[in-house]
Amino acid sequence: MKKWKQKFSSDLNKTKTALSKLILDTQYITDGFFEDTRLLGIMAPMKDYLFCWQLNNMLDVDFRVNNEIEIQLKKKNRNYFFSLFEYHEPATALEHYIYNNRFDGEYLLPEFKHLDFLWLMKGDVVTDEMLQQKTESIRSLNGVQLVMELTNEKIKNKEHLVF
Repeated sequence: MKKWKQKFSSDLNKTKTALSKLILDTQYITDGFFEDTRLLGIMAPMKDYLFCWQLNNMLDVDFRVNNEIEIQLKKKNRNYFFSLFEYHEPATALEHYIYNNRFDGEYLLPEFKHLDFLWLMKGDVVTDEMLQQKTESIRSLNGVQLVMELTNEKIKNKEHLVF
C-alpha cells in the first residue's frame, strides 16, 4: 500500500507539472492585442446591423459583419455569440471593429452593461483629434445616447475582446 501511495503521488506531481507547462499566457496576448488601440463605448439601443448601416451611410465607411471572428463566450453552461463588424480604411493600416456588447441577456464586457456597442480602432495611430471627430460624428446618429472613450485601465475583461 505504501508503494502505491508513493507512485500515485509521484504520478500526480508529474501530471501537475505537465499541465502547468500548457497554460496559455492570456495577459501577454491581451496586452499585445491592445497595443496602440483606441476604444469607444456607445449606448445606442438598436440592432447591430441598423447601427452599422447608419454608420456606413453617415460616415462614408463600410462596416460588414464578419462571422469568422465573432466572439464566443461560455457562461452558465451556455454559449453566447457576440457579433463583430469590421472595416479597413483604404490606403492605411487602420482597422475598425464594432462589437455588440449584448447577446441574449449576457454582456461581452459585464462592467459596461449600459453600453450597447464597442468601437475598437487599431493598426495605426489614432490621434486625439481623430477620436474626437469620430465621437462627435457618432453622437449625431439617431438613437445614439452616449459615446465615451474606454481606457485600458477601466476594462476588467479585456480578454473577451481578443479574436
